[in-house]
Amino acid sequence: MLQALGLGPAEEAIYTTLLARPTASAQDLVRQTGLEEAETTRILLDLAARGLVAIATETETGSGAPDPAGSEAGPQPARYRLTPPSVALAPFLVEQRNALHRAETAFSMLTEQYRTTAAHPAGSVMEVVVGVEQVAHRFHQLQRGAQRELLVFLVGETIAVPREDADASESFALDRGVDFRVVAAKNYLDVPDVAGDMRSAITAGLKLRLVESLPLKMVVSDRERAMVPLDMTDSGGEPSAIVVHRSGLLTALVHLFEKEWAQARPLYATTTGVRAEAKADQRPTEGELEVLTLLLAGISDRRAASQLGLSIRTVERRTRRLMDLAGADSRLQLGWHAARADWL
Repeated sequence: MLQALGLGPAEEAIYTTLLARPTASAQDLVRQTGLEEAETTRILLDLAARGLVAIATETETGSGAPDPAGSEAGPQPARYRLTPPSVALAPFLVEQRNALHRAETAFSMLTEQYRTTAAHPAGSVMEVVVGVEQVAHRFHQLQRGAQRELLVFLVGETIAVPREDADASESFALDRGVDFRVVAAKNYLDVPDVAGDMRSAITAGLKLRLVESLPLKMVVSDRERAMVPLDMTDSGGEPSAIVVHRSGLLTALVHLFEKEWAQARPLYATTTGVRAEAKADQRPTEGELEVLTLLLAGISDRRAASQLGLSIRTVERRTRRLMDLAGADSRLQLGWHAARADWL
């Protein structure tokens, strides 16, 4: 916990041990922490020099009390106490904040310099990355470096980046609040075990939509950089990709994503995986809506059939189609989707 404020593991062990007791000698701390006595003494002296601990006074240790036996036990070993953390640790916290601010400033300056340097020729709008390790490295750079937004096309099975590694980068971005939108081709759902992973991602905040097919795989980070795989035959059978920097080509890739996103069907989590919302033109008929109204009122299929003058089989068939349109596994989900889709 305190390593973020500049204390090493051994220093933190001694500090937290002192935190639980008013005073302690070096020998006490050796027994509590398991550290060597020489190292413990050195750390105590260093912490004292930094103002984090202080040598306890006789009043604090109680050593000033008279010995009832009148014996002379000799000088007692020095005992140490913590200085108030709110006073002692505050300067360390301020320094860490200042260091982070300096790092952010340097990052912004370097990024801007890279964008505007005169030595950035037109050909450097794209860079070619070849090999599994290099492709995976650049992929993780784009996903983990995103500050605001990630746009992704998913098509078929992954090649250079194992899905579990991609899931880790995805979780890292979602945990930081990055707006993460994904359009998946239908064949991506055919990949084994992917439905469960997608369900977890949607629950964590990923926005996911489905289309029949996509022209390419792609990831766009903060609309600053994009990565698109190349045909493996162009690199001697090794996975390869191009990284596109800010340019008209990158703008076109973002436009392509937004176009596919607008036409795609949203996916939502179910108890077992994910389901796509029905297409806009697939809405219930008037007869199906009549059945739905009675079902949502809690009326059984048999009573609904009687009230509508239909056979029980017709009511069941209409109910089944309603659930298919809603992508529902239960009538409870059907009611939720009907309200969400404004069917009634």
